[in-house]
Amino acid sequence: MSHSSGDLRVRRTQKLIRDALIALIEERSFDAITVGEIASRAMVSRTAFYRYYEDKYDLVMKLFEETVITMNNDFDVFRRDVLSTVDPKTGSQSWAQLFKHAEEALPTPPPYVEFFEHVAEYERLYRALLGKRGSSWFVMNLRAYLAEMIGERLQELVRALNGNPGASSRVLADGFVPAQIAALLVDAITWWLEQGRPYTPRQIATYYYRMMCSILKDVPTWE
Repeated sequence: MSHSSGDLRVRRTQKLIRDALIALIEERSFDAITVGEIASRAMVSRTAFYRYYEDKYDLVMKLFEETVITMNNDFDVFRRDVLSTVDPKTGSQSWAQLFKHAEEALPTPPPYVEFFEHVAEYERLYRALLGKRGSSWFVMNLRAYLAEMIGERLQELVRALNGNPGASSRVLADGFVPAQIAALLVDAITWWLEQGRPYTPRQIATYYYRMMCSILKDVPTWE
């Protein structure tokens, strides 16, 4: 078997497993589903399931993580472009200027649009996991994962701005702000799906991005 044929087989098997999970969640709660049921619905062996995933929790988080990891390179390019416009020697205004410029220079950064396009592509999965039949475990871990990622990126900005007053804010350093930004994103996803996606991925990405920038640029005034 060629390498490309092997990759295709892997992707096909993973898709069968993911589709099976979605179908089962739509029938009953995520917490009640077993790996055996997922494998049976996907028509693969339990061995095949465990070849790619540790358990059902690993399955849903890997789907999300794969997308975020892919988009992180685009986020890194965007952050570098924004940081290049700010003089870290300008003092306490640097932090506010950073987010003001970020909001005005590029109203809808492509990585945010790509993220909501991913949610739209896997709408059935996210609707199932975040809906009434979903899992409190998934919501909690999704928020924690996003908060950690957001916190790491904000600390990179802190270092880039040489610890000016906005960057050294306690509510930023202790994780409060990253946690709230993450919760805002999860709530935005949930609302968007529950309402039948009344906005395009670009529109909902723009609204979330603007809310996030509005919060972050005011952080220096909180203490």
